[in-house]
Amino acid sequence: MARPQGALYTVNLLEKKGLGHKLREARDYLVWRLREARRLERFRGMHRGQDCFIIGNGPSLNKMDLRPLARYHTFGLNKIYLMFEKVDLNLSYLVATNPFVIEQSKEVYPNLPFPIFLSWTASRGVMPRKPHMYYLHTLNIWSFYEDITQPICEGNTVTYVAMQIAWFMGFKRVFLIGVDHNFKQKGKSHEVQVLEGEDENHFHPEYFKGQPWQLADLYGSEISYHLANYHFMRDERQIYDATVGGKLQVFPKITFEEALAMAQPKV
Repeated sequence: MARPQGALYTVNLLEKKGLGHKLREARDYLVWRLREARRLERFRGMHRGQDCFIIGNGPSLNKMDLRPLARYHTFGLNKIYLMFEKVDLNLSYLVATNPFVIEQSKEVYPNLPFPIFLSWTASRGVMPRKPHMYYLHTLNIWSFYEDITQPICEGNTVTYVAMQIAWFMGFKRVFLIGVDHNFKQKGKSHEVQVLEGEDENHFHPEYFKGQPWQLADLYGSEISYHLANYHFMRDERQIYDATVGGKLQVFPKITFEEALAMAQPKV
């Protein structure tokens, strides 16, 4: 009997050898390269020499008057859209890579009016292809990647992904707010739990209430932040931490008021 040939036979053979996932990863990467990587090229250097804010999701945001941010270039993270019921941030960009966040936001992201950067692998089969939605090939090989048209590192926090995007866009100074770096949690880093009761770790009590989430990896995040700090400083750029009461001790600390005075508004 003739041996069956073709792609299906190859996939079945590789799966029997325990290599099927490698083939699927390679196939997914090639699809991303052909469909999505070239779309990211439009952002290369488009904000060269300008300033931006990266807005974390910590409860410290509730202690701030965020209205002035509407005049600046801003990156919102994950479920920052829950803040829109309180204040119009006039957000420039949104970034999300966590599969639980993306699944829980699948009815929201397609209808937002600004560019959104999502993890390609976490979004497959969940998010539609829309003109304002851009897909990143994220992985966990630890480094700071300067070119988002190539695979980049998730680094245990979506904030790190936003930093790599900001670098690619050419931003010279990045101001962090809402990056509290402080979580009330019990369990191992990355452990998946369903949050019971109101969410005390984010600016909105319904953020993960009754939904699955992954416990934060604070130490892993710090390693990523040190890498980002090194790359920015080496290129004579700077990341400042203007988080109110934040616990992160990596970047130079300034007040939110100082950040607003220093930062260049949108042109």
